[in-house]
Formats: sequence, structure tokens, C-alpha cells
Amino acid sequence: MINIKKSRIVSVIIYLLEMSAYLCAATIVGYLFKNINSPETTVVLAYLLGVLLTARYTKGYIYGFISSVLSIFTYNFFFTEPYYTFSVNNPSYIVTFAVMMLTAIITSTLTSHVKKSATVAQEKEAETKALYMLTNHLTDAEDIHDVAKTATCIISNVMNCNAACLCFNENKQPENIYIQQVSPGNIINRDTESLNEIKKKTEIAQKGYYIDEDFYNWLIYGKENILGIIRIPQTTASNMSEAQTHLLRAMIESTALAMDRIISLQQKIKYQEKSRQEHYRGNLLRAISHDLRTPLSGIMGTSEMIMDMSDKTDPRHELAEQIHKDADWLHSLVENILSLTKLQEGKLLINKQPEAVEEVVSGAVRHIMHRSPDREIDISIPEELLLVPMDAKLIEQVLINLFDNAINHTPAENEISVCVSYDKSHKCAVFTVADRGEGIKEGDSENIFKMFYTTREMHADAQRGIGLGLSICDAIVKAHGGTIKAQNRKDGHGAEFIFTLPMEDKK
Repeated sequence: MINIKKSRIVSVIIYLLEMSAYLCAATIVGYLFKNINSPETTVVLAYLLGVLLTARYTKGYIYGFISSVLSIFTYNFFFTEPYYTFSVNNPSYIVTFAVMMLTAIITSTLTSHVKKSATVAQEKEAETKALYMLTNHLTDAEDIHDVAKTATCIISNVMNCNAACLCFNENKQPENIYIQQVSPGNIINRDTESLNEIKKKTEIAQKGYYIDEDFYNWLIYGKENILGIIRIPQTTASNMSEAQTHLLRAMIESTALAMDRIISLQQKIKYQEKSRQEHYRGNLLRAISHDLRTPLSGIMGTSEMIMDMSDKTDPRHELAEQIHKDADWLHSLVENILSLTKLQEGKLLINKQPEAVEEVVSGAVRHIMHRSPDREIDISIPEELLLVPMDAKLIEQVLINLFDNAINHTPAENEISVCVSYDKSHKCAVFTVADRGEGIKEGDSENIFKMFYTTREMHADAQRGIGLGLSICDAIVKAHGGTIKAQNRKDGHGAEFIFTLPMEDKK
């Protein structure tokens, strides 16, 4: 701020000296005209020329106006009788002074206006050239660091300084290194000072920039967050004109657009790559699952036949029973994989029909009891008939998966419960599958519905899963327009999974 004030004072002194020089020169020329007996109008023209030159080579209207006033007094002092006084004996001089004043002011104003218009035109031309050059070079940038280098070089050249640029990473934090131009075309890396301090200053920055010991730091704003900082040395930034500031802001906006474009392109490439991987994985899983279906059915049928043909005390019966149990688990896993791949590709059609909740729940329980006859499942269903729009087969699959999950996380002696109710306020059916196991550990609740996510907290007799059952439940329920969540029971003993289905047809 002190440098700015000093610079302004120096400029004012220079302009005043220029104005005084033109006024003295006009007076000297006037004396020359007087000595050769030229008309008084020639002397007046000399002063008008001085006013014109003052308006042309000084900044603003004020110096031209002051020069006009001083010219009148100087002309009166040196060239009207009585000489070397400000007295006026001839009344006609008053009219001359008035006309001279008016002419000088108009001349000064017009000259200043023309000068200002020319300056604005030059500034716009320079701005257009600078922005064109910057935009043209930014199109070749491959990442935001290339953008930063290009912007640093061009801004340095346009502003005639050694500018710098600090990029922010994907986590919206300033990077450890920033780049700076130390000479035309020579870019070096510098260690960033206190990162936390920079982060705090960017959060409270006013007018799009903040000032530190060495730089004016102009923030590069992207669509969603700050992408970086353009750093202009204080010696340059403190003396920038309004036009230069406007140009700098425009160049920073162009830099932000280029960074946003590259970030969007990188995100698009990542998304495409992820989609391609998901597609390949889905095709592989589907192919393997289809190939496993037939032999699994044969294994299950053969094991059932051996169980029927042998006595329960026969060791072969126990082996066949274990084979049937494992094959049934694999068959369930295959069905889950096929359902998941269909859901991901949008090929699984949801055929919603009003279905009786009691029948759907009973079907799921029968399926589980066939596989785990020793388990106890408590059922709570409204006494009145509750019809819910759903795809019965898919919702039954959801319940089966939730039961399987509860069985895997609950000791055999603890019960599992399923409760169905109607929420009048939200007009939806609420399904709750609860267990008396270890509950949901901290950190699991956020990932529990993600594909292939499994927990280690399972009892000794549990069948290890691969983390597909709950993700399928999530996909099926959401495809029905419902919601699903997992939480620990209020009494702290076990977990409960709650999903809702909208009752579009409920009157």
C-alpha cells in the first residue's frame, strides 16, 4: 500500500511539472509573438496549444482544466494592461478571458476524451491478443500442470513479471510444489510454504485474491472448487492499472476453463475405463455362472438321491448331506451373480403386481428352512391382508439374501425375526429382518451394501460369502423405488436390515 501511494505521488508531481513546462513554453512563445507585433489572438493560440499538450500527455481531465485556468491568469498577468498585475482595465478582456477559458476547457476535454478512447481501444486490442495467445496455447495442454506452466509463461510475458502458479490436488488441497518463471521461458519448481496457512487464506479471501509477503495470490475458481492460485509479485501487482487487473482476471478465467475441461475429460476417461472393467467382469461372471448351473444341479440331484438311498446313520448320508448343502450354497451364489449382472446391465425387468406380503415372506422362510431346518425364524405380519406392488420373485430373493446374511452372523441358538408393517405417513410397506448376532461394527455400515464387501465377524459354522447378497438386495429394492438401510438394534444385541416398498396402489 505504501508503494502504491508513493507511485501516485510521483505521478502527480511529474504531471504538474509537465503542465508547468507547457505553460512556461506558451508564455515564452507569447513574448516572441508580442515582440514581432503579432495580434493578441496568436498569444491566445499559444496558450491553447499549451492546454492541448497538457491534456494530451497527462492522465485524466483535471490537469487540462487546471492548465486552462492558469493560462487565463498568466495571459492576464503578462499580456494585458496594466502589465504584471491581475487587474483588468479594459472590460472587453473579460469577454476574451471567458471565451479563452471556454475554448481551453472544451479543447482539453475533447483531447482527454480522444486520448482515453484510444487508450481503451489499445487495451482491448492487447487484451484480445493476450487471451487469444493464452487460449491457443492452452488447447495443447494434456493435464492441469501443463495448463499451469502455459498460464505462468504467458501471464509473466503479458504482465512483464515472474508470475507463479500453485495447483490444488483432487482432495482440494494445495500441492507441495508450485511453479514460477524466473526468466522468459525458464520455469522452475519451488517448495510451497505452509499448506495449512494457504488453505485458510483461500477460504477467507476477498475479491478473489489475498496478499502475502511476496505475492498477490489470485484464486483460480473451477465449477465446483478452487483449482489453483496465480501468484503475481507484489512489485508488479501493486502498480497494476484497472485495465491490467481486468486482463489478469480474464486470463485466470481462461485458465480455470482449461483446467475444468481437462479434469472433466480425465473423469470421463476414468468412468469409461471403470464401465469397461465392470462390463468385462460382468461378462466373465455371467459366463462362469451359466457354466456352473448344470453341474451344480446334477450334484444336488445326485446327493439327494444318495441321501434317500442311505440311512441317516450311514457315513455316506452325512457326506451326501454336506455335499448337497455346499452345492446348494454355490447354486444360490450363482443365482445372485446372474441377478446382479442383469441388474447392472438393466436387463432385469421389474414386473410389479399387487402381491400378498404373507405369501412372499412365507415363500422365503420355506426356502431358508429347507436349507437350514435347525434355525428359528419369528414372523410378524399384519392380520389384515396387505397387498404391496412388487415383483414377488425378486423381493423373495431379497428376503432370502437377508436371511442368509442373518444366519451367517448369528449363532445357531439365537433366533432371527422378520416383521412387516405399513407406514401410513410415508405410504409404504416396511420389512425388517433382525438377528441376535454381533451387530454391525463401526465402519461397516457405510460399505455394507457395496459389491464384494464382506466382514470378518462371522460365527464358526457360518458359510463364507463373497459380498454379493446385500448389494443385490440394495439394487432390487431401489429398482422398486424403495429404500434399504442397516443398523444395530436399539437394545444393542444384533443388527436389523430395514427396507421399504412404496404403496402406489394403496388407497
